[in-house]
Amino acid sequence: MQSPQISLAPESYQPGFVKTCSIWRALDVVGDKPILLILESIWMGSSRFGKIGKTTGLLKALLSSRLKRLIDKGLLVKRLRSGSTKSYEYALTPQGGDLFGVVLMLYRWERKWGTSKSRLHSLLQHNSCGAEFIPETRCGSCCESYSVKDIEWTEGPGTGWMPAAYNRRRNQAKGAFDQSSMLRGSIDILGDRWAALIMRAVFVGQRRFDEILAETGAAPNILSTRIKKLAELKVLRAKPYQETPVRLEYHLTTRGMDYYEVIISLMMWGDKYYPSEAGPPIYLTHNKCGLPLEPKIVCGNCEAEATPRDITIIPDAETVS
Repeated sequence: MQSPQISLAPESYQPGFVKTCSIWRALDVVGDKPILLILESIWMGSSRFGKIGKTTGLLKALLSSRLKRLIDKGLLVKRLRSGSTKSYEYALTPQGGDLFGVVLMLYRWERKWGTSKSRLHSLLQHNSCGAEFIPETRCGSCCESYSVKDIEWTEGPGTGWMPAAYNRRRNQAKGAFDQSSMLRGSIDILGDRWAALIMRAVFVGQRRFDEILAETGAAPNILSTRIKKLAELKVLRAKPYQETPVRLEYHLTTRGMDYYEVIISLMMWGDKYYPSEAGPPIYLTHNKCGLPLEPKIVCGNCEAEATPRDITIIPDAETVS
């Protein structure tokens, strides 16, 4: 399993380098709208090429390339269907299945904040208690609920620097995004790696344009476009810190702070599958108990910890505004 090569040598920003951590390395794999649409389709029960193509709206060539990438990265396997010698299906590997926590946080955010007219109104049912499954987060150390405001972070030894060179596979799914999706708006953010990296930068205190530029390695025009998009989605807000000339800094809104639960879940997944030999990139502490934060997701009704096998998706053909 390969991940971007890291150098821990620079202790501060150097031109041509970008700060990297497990969030960055995870986004390099799943921070892509077509990939997230494919994964959602498989979570919703699709397994064959034709059905995945129909539910995602992706062109065959694009769908084929993304499925291959997911297989190469260890998230999917392609196998013969039971009882067939010619028909194949795609299934999640344990690594792909471990994105379950990220999916639940995407669903949680979408359920609370999603407004897209093409959002599928699908519900999750918790089989153990029979109630609608509404994900809630708990601290694994003290079992108490928490919000992002209750978390303190410190940089760990696993944060490094790498050349700011990215592959160019983005924005190749035009036309597919009119398809109905259970995670419509939340995928629009996580599926744009730059947007997610900007949110990470703002959360850790890099709030001015030049600071975010150095933290993410984005080109200035890309950064300007993504900041504008995040402001339109109401996850970022601009606040002047200088009047003459006007200079702005950017802060997460309440909606943006809620979305950071998605980023934390992705970081945990990245820590597991794309770790740095030096150690964790970020240490999270739950301020209420003073212990390391190890998030767990429970059912809001019975408070039992969520497992993929205990959740049933109840689809609804209608969309909601």
